[in-house]
Amino acid sequence: MYQELKEVWDELTAPGAQFEITEVEVRGQKLKSYAGAPGSLRDVWQLASAYGEADYLVYGDDRWSYDKVHADAAALGAWLAEHGVSTGDRVAIAMRNYPEWMLSYWAVTSIGAAVVGVNAWWTPAELKYALEDSTPKVVLADTERYERMVESGGLAGAEVIGVRMEAVPEGVVDFADVIAGGGEMPEATIDPDSDACIFYTSGTTGFPKGAQLTHRGCVNNLMSLAFWNTAVRQASERAGTGAASVLGDSDSESPPNGGDRTAPAPAPSQVAALLATPLFHVTANNCVAHGMTLLGGKLVHMYKWDAGEALKLIESERIATFSGVPVMSRELLAHPDFATTDTSSLASLGGGGAQIQPDLVEKIDSSVKSARPNTGYGMTEVCGIITANSADFFVDKPASAGPAMPCFEAKCVDAEGNDLDVGETGELWVKGAQVIRGYLNRKDATAESITDGWLHTGDIAYIDEDGFIFIVDRAKDMLLRGGENVYCAEVEAALFEHDDVAECTVFGVEDERLGEEVGAAVVLKDGVSTSPQDLRDHCTTLIAKYKVPRYIWLLDDPLPRNASGKFLKKDVKESLDPADADS
Repeated sequence: MYQELKEVWDELTAPGAQFEITEVEVRGQKLKSYAGAPGSLRDVWQLASAYGEADYLVYGDDRWSYDKVHADAAALGAWLAEHGVSTGDRVAIAMRNYPEWMLSYWAVTSIGAAVVGVNAWWTPAELKYALEDSTPKVVLADTERYERMVESGGLAGAEVIGVRMEAVPEGVVDFADVIAGGGEMPEATIDPDSDACIFYTSGTTGFPKGAQLTHRGCVNNLMSLAFWNTAVRQASERAGTGAASVLGDSDSESPPNGGDRTAPAPAPSQVAALLATPLFHVTANNCVAHGMTLLGGKLVHMYKWDAGEALKLIESERIATFSGVPVMSRELLAHPDFATTDTSSLASLGGGGAQIQPDLVEKIDSSVKSARPNTGYGMTEVCGIITANSADFFVDKPASAGPAMPCFEAKCVDAEGNDLDVGETGELWVKGAQVIRGYLNRKDATAESITDGWLHTGDIAYIDEDGFIFIVDRAKDMLLRGGENVYCAEVEAALFEHDDVAECTVFGVEDERLGEEVGAAVVLKDGVSTSPQDLRDHCTTLIAKYKVPRYIWLLDDPLPRNASGKFLKKDVKESLDPADADS
C-alpha cells in the first residue's frame, strides 16, 4: 500500500502532472509550490461562479445559492471600494458563523484587501487589542461583537457594517442596505504573496499574534487537500483496497451504508460539509470552506455545537464530510440518537485541531460503515494542513498525522537545530509555500518562529521510513518526571481507551522528589462510577508505570474549551489543587 502511494505521489507531482511541484522565490527563499495553483483567492471565487443556482450556504431556513452569494459579494466589494478600501487595506469580520461571514470573506479577498478574522469569543479588551493591532478600515459585526467593541472603545474610527441586527445603531450601516445597492466586483491585481487574511493564533496566555496568511499560502493549502484526496483514492485502487478518499468516490456503485468495505460509498450529487468550528480559524475556513467552494459543495452552518443537532443536519442535508476537533466526533458516536440517525451520506469523519487518539480512529472506522476516518495536522502558520492521513492509511497508522504534503520540506531537529535521522524524535520544522509571511507588527516573533524559511512548529515529532509524521506532543506540553520525559498526549490516549472516559486532559504537577508528577483531569460519561484507581489500573496495561497519572481529579462539569474546541489545559491546571486530587 505504501509503495503504491509513493508511485502515485511521484506521478501526480511530476512535471506536467496535475499537482506538479515547482520552486518559487518568496521573501528571499526558494520554496516548493504547486505549479497549477490558482493565482489568488479571487481566482478561486471566480471559478466557483460556474455553480449557479446550486446551494452554497445553508443556515437554518436560509439557503443561499452560488449565484446569490456571488451577486451579494460583488455588491459588498463595490461598496467597500466606493468607501476607500483597496488592495493592501484590511477589513475585519466579527461575527459568529453566519452565511454573511463567507460572503464577506470572498468580497474582501477578491478586491485585494485582507480579512481580519476576529475571534467571536474574545472579551472587549481582546477585541480592542486586535482592532488596534490590525487597523481595519471597515468592520462587519453582529450585535454581540459590536456591543463588545463599543464597550471597549476599540473601533478606532473604522466604519461598521451591521449584520443581522434587529435595531441598527446610529452610525452603523445595515448590511442589507449594502447588498441592496448591487454592483460589480471591482477589478484588482493581486500579488500572490500579499496578505489574504490575518488570523490570530489561539494562544491562551497574553495577547495573540496576528498571522499573515498569503494568497499563495491559501491556494497551495487548497491544492494540498485536493492532492491527498486524489493520491489516497488512486493508491488504494492500485493496492486493491478501494479505500474511500476524503470525500468519497462519486463513480462508485457500492451501497451507501453497509456494503463491502473494499469499495467506498458513493458521494451525493452535491458534496455537503458541516461547519462545526469557527470560520475565524483555518480548520473551518481554509480546510473546509475553501475546498467545498472549489468543488461546488454545500456549507451547512450551525448556530453552536450540539451533537444531537449535528446528527439531524447530517441526515437532513446529506452531509458527506465532517471535520471538527476530536471530541466532536466522539460526541457524535456516543450520542443516543446516533444508532437511529441515517449517517449513510458520510464519507469522511474526523478532523484536526488536536491529535485524534488511536482508539477514536478505530471507533470511526467501525461505527460508520460508509465513512472513513481522516485527520489533518496543521496550524494557522501554514494556512491549513502540513500533513493528512485518512482511510486505510490512517487505520494502519492511527497514531500518525500522515506525510507532509508535496509543497513542504519537513524535518525533525534537536535542541540546537541539527537535523535528525529517520525515527529520531525532535521538533518538527517545515518549509514551503504555505508558510505565513510572518506575524503582523511582530518582527521579533517572526524571527523567533521562522529561520531561513523554516517554520518551527513547536511540536515534538518523528518521521518514519514511509515519510509519515508522528506528533508526540507539543514541546511545552511535555513534563519531566524523575529524568524521564512524559508526553501528555500519550497519557491522554491511554485514558481515552477506557470506555467510561468522556473527556480528559493531562499535565504536570510540581513534585519535590521527582520534579513533576503526572496529573489528569477526567470527566466520566453519565451514569458510570469508575474510580481513579480503576483508571490507573487501566493505564498500567497500556503505558509504562511512570507515565500513569498519580493525581486524578474526577470532575462533574465538562472541561473548558477555547473557540476552536480545544481543552484549555492551563485553565484546568490552575483551577485544581493537588490536595483535592485522588493520589
